[in-house]
Amino acid sequence: MMNHTLKSQCKVSPGTVIAGKWHLNKYTIIKELGFGANGVVYLAKHNHTHVALKMSDNGMSITSEVNVLKSFAKVQGPLTLGPSLLDVDDWQSNRGRISFYVMEYIQGPDFLTFLQQKGKSWTSVLFLQLLNDLDKLHESGWVFGDLKPENLIVTGPPSRMRCIDVGGTTIQGRAIKEFTEFYDRGYWGLGSRKAEPSYDLFAVAMIMINTAYPNRFSKTTGGISQLREAVRQKPELAAWEKVIFKSLQGHYRSAKEMRTDLLSLMIDKKIPDPPKRAQEANVDNQKKKPSLHPQGSQPITRQNYRKGRKKSGWKEFFFIAVVLGLFYAWYTFNKLL
Repeated sequence: MMNHTLKSQCKVSPGTVIAGKWHLNKYTIIKELGFGANGVVYLAKHNHTHVALKMSDNGMSITSEVNVLKSFAKVQGPLTLGPSLLDVDDWQSNRGRISFYVMEYIQGPDFLTFLQQKGKSWTSVLFLQLLNDLDKLHESGWVFGDLKPENLIVTGPPSRMRCIDVGGTTIQGRAIKEFTEFYDRGYWGLGSRKAEPSYDLFAVAMIMINTAYPNRFSKTTGGISQLREAVRQKPELAAWEKVIFKSLQGHYRSAKEMRTDLLSLMIDKKIPDPPKRAQEANVDNQKKKPSLHPQGSQPITRQNYRKGRKKSGWKEFFFIAVVLGLFYAWYTFNKLL
């Protein structure tokens, strides 16, 4: 929690104009978005565009977070894991000089809220994308650290996971700077707080568990035994059990390995069906095309005809339903990833 002095130092009212001392850009404060150990984040407006502005009297903290955002920009392309950095400056207020930086305002529900609104069928797709982005982050030499649902925002369409609050992001090999106990392997007695890929992957597994326990749960015995029991008490976690346990015990060397295992489970049909929209499209397509004709069907159906497989009755209907389901699952995953 931020100390009271820092909170007071950085407290500004809506309508306040923050004028940069060096770059001379002006930002009008709209409202506070949140605060933590190292600063306060505000929603602000600049040239009719909404931005997120973080201020702190700790210049070293600002510099560290700015370096993280610059690193994100170098390795992750136009759709970054974290917000884009827009400006870095100082503001000379009547309470002294305050350092601040301005970043892209990422708007959308947090991860768990998104699942409540859209359904848990989106979960695996978003985890695949998150693991892909984490792999790029780890390859660049960083660990996110304080990975939790509150720091994961789902934007779109198309729906995509973005991370906010990079204050806990740490150079690999150092001690984790910030963490939240439920997602911290040190808290559960399952590893150190050294910044390495497996630290983030443990947190991903705990977020998976969190989807079945929205209010989380407290540590009693701790260790893998308590977490294993928690997983096995929730049928919806059964499909991910293999991936969760390997991650909790630090058996993955990279996010890519964890992503490969998760994708394999999805291909093997151990993961729930794709998002509802794809299911509805499948049903509609079957209503419109109760029988298949080579000239009006999808490519995979034409292949079926070319092979000359003549099915009859319920066997043909079953085969068609399976093929269409696979086609729309493939289409949905490629559209979202």
